[in-house]
Amino acid sequence: MPSKEEVKYIGHLARIHLNDDEIDLLVKNLEDILLYVEKLQKLNVNDVKPTSHVLPLKNVFREDVVRPSLKQEEVAKFSVAHHNGSFKVPQVIE
Repeated sequence: MPSKEEVKYIGHLARIHLNDDEIDLLVKNLEDILLYVEKLQKLNVNDVKPTSHVLPLKNVFREDVVRPSLKQEEVAKFSVAHHNGSFKVPQVIE
């Protein structure tokens, strides 16, 4: 299990100033984490298939269907300003 000195050293490497109360808390938290990892290592997972998701993934998008759309000239009527088939908008990035 991690010692106070090891936690101080890790804090030093991470450039984190830790007081004594924080060191005690981190020692306890690291012990809990390591004990849980030990429990997980004892599990038999030989028959468990590797997964990246718990639920199966499927594509929920609709099929692309070509449909008639508005003509460029019609759409330009609704814009405040346009030029060469594009909408003109105020500059937002300098």
